[in-house]
Amino acid sequence: MKIRRGARLAVGFLLFPWIVLAADPSGLRDGDIIFHTSRSAQSAAIQRATHSRYSHVGVVFMRAGKPWVLEAVATVRYTPLAAWIARGNGARYVIKRLKGPEPDAAKLRSAARRFTGRPYDLYFEWSDERIYCSELVWKIYDEALGVELGKRLHLRDFDLTDPLVRAKLRERYGKLLPLEEPVISPAAIFDSALLLTVTSN
Repeated sequence: MKIRRGARLAVGFLLFPWIVLAADPSGLRDGDIIFHTSRSAQSAAIQRATHSRYSHVGVVFMRAGKPWVLEAVATVRYTPLAAWIARGNGARYVIKRLKGPEPDAAKLRSAARRFTGRPYDLYFEWSDERIYCSELVWKIYDEALGVELGKRLHLRDFDLTDPLVRAKLRERYGKLLPLEEPVISPAAIFDSALLLTVTSN
């Protein structure tokens, strides 16, 4: 099937930002924080409960000169930046960075190693045995730099009235909701006054 030249150009412009980042990562550095809207089954519930567009977050690290994203999915693992961006809804993303001097990359990497390989936490518990995406980012910065990115809330503090949210909670917990469980959301990290926006698409 032939694709018209105009259509090829449109596709090229759509993909251009993340292709450039993947090919020329000079603007990125260890510890940059990247957000997108996941296409996972729980994404819409997270968005509605937190009143946020973004439902997934990870930390950028340079490996052999190329940018990768450390994220909590099935396990805590590294994903090439381009693949991570492409996996999000509409390939849209926002990258943020800690304000002030460049953070100690060695400390960030050391903290990241401690969590790599841990299983994903479907129940959003505040423990190190299993990790969910925003918990991973928050704990890496807290452990490495003593920086708390965003305010932890309790499950009861989120908007649990939406029917989709209520259905997802019943699926996970049944009738006994852990309303006092501490939770850090992607939205809380995104809104942190300690971060500035580096780039977005």
